Amino acid sequence: MSELGILVLKLGSLFTGVIEIYIWVIIITALLSFVNPDPYNPIVQFLYRITNPAYSFVRGLIKTNFNGLDLAPLIIIIALQVVVILGEYVFSLIAKML
Repeated sequence: MSELGILVLKLGSLFTGVIEIYIWVIIITALLSFVNPDPYNPIVQFLYRITNPAYSFVRGLIKTNFNGLDLAPLIIIIALQVVVILGEYVFSLIAKML
């Protein structure tokens, strides 16, 4: 494999890592919603600011509230896992071609 192919694989792993960090942020935010944290806490505000756009997008497409349980985080996590799998496949194909 050429050095360019290795660079593509490293970019793919960076892409995967960023998405996995975002998945953990979504999990933490979903768990925080059960304990009702202080909304003025800067960490809580940061977590809500980076996850609310994704939640709003999914809630606009699909009804996610079932009997008081919001399934938007679960839908987002499943979609991001699909993106990770497809991304790894595409990056490995590109790296093999180079």
